[in-house]
Amino acid sequence: MRKRALVVGLGIAGMSAAIGLRRAGWTPVIVEQAAGRRTGGYFIFMFPEGVQAVADLGVADHLHTRNPRWRPGGNSWSVDRQGRRKPVLGLLDAPSGLAAVLRGDIEAALWQGIAGNGTEDAVEVRFATTPVEITEGAGRVRVLLEDAGAGKQHSEDFDLVVGADGMRSSVRRMVFGPDEDYLANWKAVICAFQLKEQVPSYEASDSIIVSRPKRAVWVFGLADHAPCAWLTYRTEDIPDRFAGPSVEQVRAAFSGMDDDPVVRHVLRSLEQAPDHVFDSIHQVKMPRWSKGRVVLVGDAAWCMNTYSAMGSSSSLRGGAALGVALREHPGDLAAALDAWETGLRPYITRQRRSARVKQQRFVPSSRPAEVLVSGVLDLIRRVVHRRLAAEFTAATAGAQSGTAR
Repeated sequence: MRKRALVVGLGIAGMSAAIGLRRAGWTPVIVEQAAGRRTGGYFIFMFPEGVQAVADLGVADHLHTRNPRWRPGGNSWSVDRQGRRKPVLGLLDAPSGLAAVLRGDIEAALWQGIAGNGTEDAVEVRFATTPVEITEGAGRVRVLLEDAGAGKQHSEDFDLVVGADGMRSSVRRMVFGPDEDYLANWKAVICAFQLKEQVPSYEASDSIIVSRPKRAVWVFGLADHAPCAWLTYRTEDIPDRFAGPSVEQVRAAFSGMDDDPVVRHVLRSLEQAPDHVFDSIHQVKMPRWSKGRVVLVGDAAWCMNTYSAMGSSSSLRGGAALGVALREHPGDLAAALDAWETGLRPYITRQRRSARVKQQRFVPSSRPAEVLVSGVLDLIRRVVHRRLAAEFTAATAGAQSGTAR
């Protein structure tokens, strides 16, 4: 009989793990607390590790990327206190191999993967369903599942439970302990959403940064989609995500910056946006990602937070690697989970440590930090943009030569 695994969460980590499990000969079942599949989502960088994992999972042909074409002078701008714009090193300028996508683009590709496309069995997905109790027994895990739609509970046995239900994982709380044992508070907040239209006077695919000490507004330009906005700020007073309108909290945090036209446009757009993400910033730190027949993947296990820009790439890599480990240790689950964590943890540790440095770029902690980061990045920009300009000129000349022939 094929072994059965319960995957909790229909996000990037959950679908990646489900595809990896199916490739290892398992039968995954995904449960998702939402009533339906979420689409859309904010801007995401996919690093080479994530791009490779997408290929390893067999869904690369389904992934739509949105990298803007670089143009001479660049298409990323920083706006100073006098409203002057200057070119800056774009996050897609270097290193090579980065892919610009929306979160929904990755999830749409993975959804095609779990659908089977006629070549493999489709993965069973149960919406509006959550685990409420997890009990490990001899050779199996018994899970009490609650179907919100039917208002009923029932128990099922599985050979493995995969918690892929995010930073505030219910699986982690039930099996490993309360959130406060694993969540490291970074005393910062993020708000992200899709703009309906670009900031006036900028090109459609431009990226824009308005950064001040402890507060920053980012606009990420895309090739074939309206830009996405990303507001972040540092604060000692972490808000209750559900206490009062989040738009009012964001407006209060950026009071004094809204005289800038970019900030004003973004804040107005936030008020009109149909949905947005608003949350405090944390890292998840765990000494071990598995316990018996329960394993955590993605943000549930190692959330590096949004400043790392590695959340999606690490979730894709983690899910793909889990499938490989199970395939290489078909009769020994403990050995498979050990091998998976041993291979993955050094990579996760490196990325987690780099997040503090990256945070200074996204939202500087002070005026000196702002000046230092800006100066270093400007030196790098000059070198990178010279190379990109030479490549652009060569490509343009080659195209014109081909047309002339």
